[in-house]
Amino acid sequence: MKNLKLIAQQMVCSGKGILAADESTPTCTKRFTAHKLESTDSSRNEYRSNLFSTQNLEKFISGVILFDETFHQNLKGTNTTIPQYLQEKNILTGIKVDTGAKALANHNNEKITEGLDGLRERLKAYKEKGADFAKWRAVITIGDNIPSNACIQSNAHSLARYASLCQENELVPIVEPEVLMDGSHSIQTCYDVTNQTLETVFRELELLKVDLEGIILKPNMVLPGTNSNENISNEKIAEMTFDVLKRNVPELVPGIAFLSGGQSSDLAAIRLNIINEKYKNEKKWNLTFSYGRALQEDALTAWSSYKRENDGVSRSQDALMRRAKMNSEASIGNLIFN
Repeated sequence: MKNLKLIAQQMVCSGKGILAADESTPTCTKRFTAHKLESTDSSRNEYRSNLFSTQNLEKFISGVILFDETFHQNLKGTNTTIPQYLQEKNILTGIKVDTGAKALANHNNEKITEGLDGLRERLKAYKEKGADFAKWRAVITIGDNIPSNACIQSNAHSLARYASLCQENELVPIVEPEVLMDGSHSIQTCYDVTNQTLETVFRELELLKVDLEGIILKPNMVLPGTNSNENISNEKIAEMTFDVLKRNVPELVPGIAFLSGGQSSDLAAIRLNIINEKYKNEKKWNLTFSYGRALQEDALTAWSSYKRENDGVSRSQDALMRRAKMNSEASIGNLIFN
């Protein structure tokens, strides 16, 4: 397990975070369409190759989570696989291994993440082809009389089974239990559900003998629902988020990499900064970022806006570096936001 611990520490080392570029093909197509871009395996490869080849990206990004399609592609215009290229840049390679959230039988409006069947064999293959870590996302929805205990328990058990299989195959598991922002619920409800979810997840991880020194937790921040009328300060969000982590996350866990979960790029960085600044002497783990849209949205906008002028590459890479640097500073509580 020593190597896993070292990889986990590298993933959340001071001043660095993780770029989530593991959007499924339908999700990526939806985002491309919104920017009037064609979505093909070639166009997705071109865009992602552009992101990964950003000069000095490794100063702020410790690892990149890939989708299966990207994992098996070469960097555009080269004979080098993307995992090989990332390794050359001293960036760790991650792979999304769940097969998506599906309807939980007999539970209306609740989801269970699937993908355990055949996972051991898939993990072996990814490891052999250069993966250092993996990711599995569980989805917890807040609504009328949900989430149920059954939904939380089922997803926590799946996360633990996935994590144990990852460690068996020498991959660091990112454990991602996401309590969604969608809904009109209060911030207190989000806190309560997040608390129950994290408590259950760590109980299941312990039950399946997962080494907590060789995992990364990827949780949501504690936020009111997107349709809530609550006006909550960023300081209160930071306070409630840190409190729920302090109550549930053992000190053995080397780091916590927040998901952005639909927050704007600015708010995701600002709130991360407040948490790190306010609790720098109290936190037991490195608190950093594992963002998708909050790192990529500006870059994708620049890519689509300037591609026809042959200026898309430099402008999108500049936009990615700006966001990566912002979040790097936020991960150590040193962000000065203008």
